[in-house]
Order: sequence, then C-alpha cells, then structure tokens
Amino acid sequence: MRDEFEKRNPSPGDKNQNPKDIGFWALIAEDFRTHDRDVFVPGFWVLAIHRYGNWRMDIRPRLLRLPFSLLYKLLHNTMKLVFGIDLEYSVKVGRRVRIWHHGGIFIGAVSIGDDVHIRHNTTMGVINREERWKKPVIEDRVDIGPGVCILGDVRVGHDSVIGANSVVVRDFPPNSTLFGVPARPVNLKMS
Repeated sequence: MRDEFEKRNPSPGDKNQNPKDIGFWALIAEDFRTHDRDVFVPGFWVLAIHRYGNWRMDIRPRLLRLPFSLLYKLLHNTMKLVFGIDLEYSVKVGRRVRIWHHGGIFIGAVSIGDDVHIRHNTTMGVINREERWKKPVIEDRVDIGPGVCILGDVRVGHDSVIGANSVVVRDFPPNSTLFGVPARPVNLKMS
C-alpha cells in the first residue's frame, strides 16, 4: 500500500521543489505581489521561508548547505511560533498561493497547486499516525475556507471550493463545491 502511494507521490525533502519555470527571486517577487505587496502579511513571509528552504537543497556538497539549513530551521520555527503557520519545505507549493490569515494553519500536504487560497485554522495532513505517508494533494485554483481539515491520501480536483469548517477525507473531482462534516459535494444554483 505504501509503495503504491510513493509511486504516485515521490518522496520530497531531498530536492528543490520550487516551481522550475521561474527563478528564486522572481518567485519571491511573485509571492509578494500575490499578497498585495504588503510586507506585513504573514503568509508572504511563510512562503518566502518555504521557497528559501527549497532553494537551499540545490547547494552541493551537503556540508556547504549546513549553515543555510540551520537558518531555515530557525526561520521556520519562528514563523510557527509567531504566526501559527507551519509549512515545511517538503510540501511542493505551486505559484501564486495565497495564505490569507495567520493562526492555526498546518500544511502537511504532498503538494499544493497554483493559485490556491488558504484561510485560517486550516489543517492538511495525515488522518492517523500509523499512515504518516498518506497526505493530501490539492490541485490548481482550489479555494479553501477557514477551519477546513483535509486529511489522508485524498485529492481535491482543480477549481474546487471547500466551505468553512468542512472535513475532506475522500477524493473529489475538479470543479467541486464541498461543504460539511464529512465534506459532500453540493450543487449551488446561481440566480
């Protein structure tokens, strides 16, 4: 079972997972624009530290990477303590991701696509400690409301919306609108 998951989601953490089609500084500038060019937005700083954590993985040999890794660890832990946002460098994060509010955010996904919006009190991660490798995949342009939990080996399809306080524990196709505990698709009629 774990082998099947690892084939679908190769092990991160030992390589730079920043988007390949844009350089490090251009990526930081894009994240800054995504966060309304506001230097005081915690989401921007968390993403900048995340991008730095991935960038350092290109430094060879490993011994030369050590001071950069120590700085990353210090910055990452400071962000967790000060802003309450935990985003490890091993999560593959796409471009123009927006973290709207700070506080109570744990992002332990396999990957997050481009143009994803994440709000406060959001948790993405494992559903139980016996299966720590089973983590979610969030595709492009997903809008995640406050208080959402996305748990286990699930995939949320592109262009989906997850309503506040929903708990996602199974896959959903693209263009889904999800609400509830557990999350269920709803068909919203616009008048």
